[in-house]
Amino acid sequence: MGADFRYNEIAKGIAGQIKSGILKPGERLPSLRALCSDYGVSMNTAKRVMLELSALSLVDSKPMSGYFVNRLTEQRLPLPGVSRPSPVAGEKEPGELISKVYANMGNEKLTLFSIGIPSGNLLPLSKLKKEVLLATRVLSAGGAAYESLQGNIKLRRMIASRSLAWGGSLHEDDLITTSGGMNALSFCMMALGKPGDTIALESPCYPGILQLALSLGFKVLELPVHPETGIAVDALKSVIGKVSMCLLVPNFNTPMGSCMPDENKKEVVELLARHHVPLIEDDIYGDLYFGTQRPKCCKAFDTTGNVLWCSSVSKNLAPGYRVGWVAPGRYKDKLLKLKLVHSISSPAIQQEAVGNFLRTGRYENHLRQLRRTLQHNYELYVQAIARYFPEGTKTSRPQGGLALWVEFPPEIDVSELYDLAIKQGISIAPGRMFTLQDQFENCMRLCFGLPWSEEIEFKLKVLGNLAKMVRRKNFHDN
Repeated sequence: MGADFRYNEIAKGIAGQIKSGILKPGERLPSLRALCSDYGVSMNTAKRVMLELSALSLVDSKPMSGYFVNRLTEQRLPLPGVSRPSPVAGEKEPGELISKVYANMGNEKLTLFSIGIPSGNLLPLSKLKKEVLLATRVLSAGGAAYESLQGNIKLRRMIASRSLAWGGSLHEDDLITTSGGMNALSFCMMALGKPGDTIALESPCYPGILQLALSLGFKVLELPVHPETGIAVDALKSVIGKVSMCLLVPNFNTPMGSCMPDENKKEVVELLARHHVPLIEDDIYGDLYFGTQRPKCCKAFDTTGNVLWCSSVSKNLAPGYRVGWVAPGRYKDKLLKLKLVHSISSPAIQQEAVGNFLRTGRYENHLRQLRRTLQHNYELYVQAIARYFPEGTKTSRPQGGLALWVEFPPEIDVSELYDLAIKQGISIAPGRMFTLQDQFENCMRLCFGLPWSEEIEFKLKVLGNLAKMVRRKNFHDN
């Protein structure tokens, strides 16, 4: 049995005891030497176990005293339920609500809990500016010339080399660059389907993906999602004969924040390959993990070229640069033709700048700090929700990404809460945005990409009080 498998197995076992309440908050854990003795492992393996549990905020280390179960687990709210969308394709687009929420994007007068990107304060903006200036000096015609159709070679090489971290073995020629992540998804969907085709998506799902699917004339079949483990594989099996393609966000999807276990990813990839249903994998949040190890991608289990792996730097480095990419597997020629028709080329300067930022190692240093900050934010946001939100509130427990899924008691209409919150300078994302069906009216996505501060805590308190007000009003009306 390999050391990596062994340490993961031990860490998962202890994590399960903590989550189930067998190990209580504040309880002391066995020493490193005791772990070595009990499990027959080396001291290095025992240390990796504790590092993993610490990274997941399950364990605290106290100098000269040892390891203890994190007391934050006392404040954990219940998990939201598994989503239960209708098995019939939906088409009730909440267009007006989506437009209302996203009209606030960039409004510095509002506290934007609704927008799923890190604050500019968490991004290495000055270093990126230097890379942009350098790019104008080294690129042909100062970056004014067209890039090759496949995209910047330096960027593609760096993405290919980084694929080893998630179990991939990509080559630079396997990749095509795009103008952001949504552009990559758009090319994939156009290459794979035609109007009238059915696409299987997670429920809840990012609104931009839903709108894109409808704009291409697709029927959308929403799949049940567990807040921790992602789509229900059995539900996908039951509809496999009805769908032309499947699009999933397996790692820390928005808005649930779930992460599919490796065995589920492997099963889904094999299932879809057997039925010749292509899988578009949106891995835009994969680098934002809270543990010590990046989760694998579905592409890691792809042996037939049936998985089209997409990502970008929009959620972790430079949203406005619009730098994305896709490894389209056996559909590469189709995507190149689409890119030629729709884009001709990708932005040369931004691609060169990002490629060089990755090459120098600055990206990895930035990610380490960003992940620590986002994890700390998540912990503080959840504490504030437990303290200020109405009794009966439930939250997801993402182990990475940028978003929390908050489920209020059923009498709280979050669209009504949105209207009250915006008057107080607070923007939220109502759950109804994330579906084409009549569901999630008492839910919302809350992004924790804003740095923690007294003002953020105050705004969460205001939001909690407004939710209580809506609840009281609806109790009175009923």
